[in-house]
Amino acid sequence: MRLATWNVNSIRTRVERVTDWLARADVDVLAMQETKCTDAQFPALAFEALGYEIAHVGYNQWNGVAIASRVGLDEVSIGFDGQPGFGKDGAAPEAEARALGATCNGVRVWSLYVPNGRSLDDPHLEYKLEWLAALRDTASGWLAQDPEQPIALVGDWNIVPRDDDVWDISAFVGKTHVSPPERAAFEAFNDAGFADVVRPFTPGPGVYTYWDYTQLAFQKRRGMRIDFILGSPALASRVAAAEIVKDERRPRKGTTAPSDHAPVVVDLE
Repeated sequence: MRLATWNVNSIRTRVERVTDWLARADVDVLAMQETKCTDAQFPALAFEALGYEIAHVGYNQWNGVAIASRVGLDEVSIGFDGQPGFGKDGAAPEAEARALGATCNGVRVWSLYVPNGRSLDDPHLEYKLEWLAALRDTASGWLAQDPEQPIALVGDWNIVPRDDDVWDISAFVGKTHVSPPERAAFEAFNDAGFADVVRPFTPGPGVYTYWDYTQLAFQKRRGMRIDFILGSPALASRVAAAEIVKDERRPRKGTTAPSDHAPVVVDLE
């Protein structure tokens, strides 16, 4: 089974690039983030034409997560237990479209779009840390209930776990993504039993999954590793190969602009 995750940065804008890659890459399950559309706007027919079932949650033009599977799509869950919401300007917190789970050929896949954090003094950072803590606690409960369950927590984590996961750590002093609380929140998943199953096959430094659109960041190799597949012990033991498909970040003539993220793929035995 080939499992992938990709922050597509607007599925309606990039549906042809995504489905073209799916056909070429022979992917069985694709988790997507930042679809930026409602459920009614999601271009499901393009995926169904390739034999994929679709689960999606999107409430407006922000956020949005999806799972496309050609090996089964069962037990779909919108959000996880305890998932916090975010309230703007003192309003009551509302759930955002950031987490979607489904069982695909026996593997429990969660497509996750972790809040950005924005800045160290922004309320969104507190929300991000609360969101991650809630996910960790819930995921720990899943493993406690069934230690042999293959679980994949995949998506855009908006965290740089190590200094060499970014092109120049000095450029991020006093900024989010690299702060000690965020890194500790990410490491807590490893402590809970979830391993980064891609890094052993894609060691750094200089191995990234995201490059900003501005200032020729991709051409200058100014990237960040922020997209991950974290696996439970039962899933990690099945990983035979993994890759970051950097070529899908490259512009191509005759197609829409690429996402600012690259797909991340694992092959499961």
